[in-house]
Amino acid sequence: MHTETQPSEAQPTITVRVFRQRFSATRKAARLARLLTAHQLDEWGIPYGSDSSDIAALIVAELAANAVTHGRVPGRDFGLGLALDAGGSLRIEVTDARAERRLPATPPLTPPAESEAGRGLLLVAALAETWGVTERQVGKTVWATLRS
Repeated sequence: MHTETQPSEAQPTITVRVFRQRFSATRKAARLARLLTAHQLDEWGIPYGSDSSDIAALIVAELAANAVTHGRVPGRDFGLGLALDAGGSLRIEVTDARAERRLPATPPLTPPAESEAGRGLLLVAALAETWGVTERQVGKTVWATLRS
């Protein structure tokens, strides 16, 4: 007896890789967040020194620097989250504890010429596919997405 079976319509497998880490709100920890990002992406198959790795590390560096400079609350950490989906989309999240320092929905087009600061979000906006700010019960999360 021969029976013919129809191929089952299985749901596609979705692989999401996630990395989360908390850091003390210091400049040294912001640097560590950048280095761990490059390391984690390499573990996920996005090689050190590739455009995707370098762009992700730069975005993390800018957002982490903002978290420790402008979002710092004494005694509170900042968080880094990375999520890579099966389609190659990377989401970067940096969370801080300061809610009263709101970020603009869009960065100013040009920072003051005499200012040594104010260019980080311009870099994030230029390098990321999308970015934004999500308010939390305590603090905020600044996120960016890019294709790996």
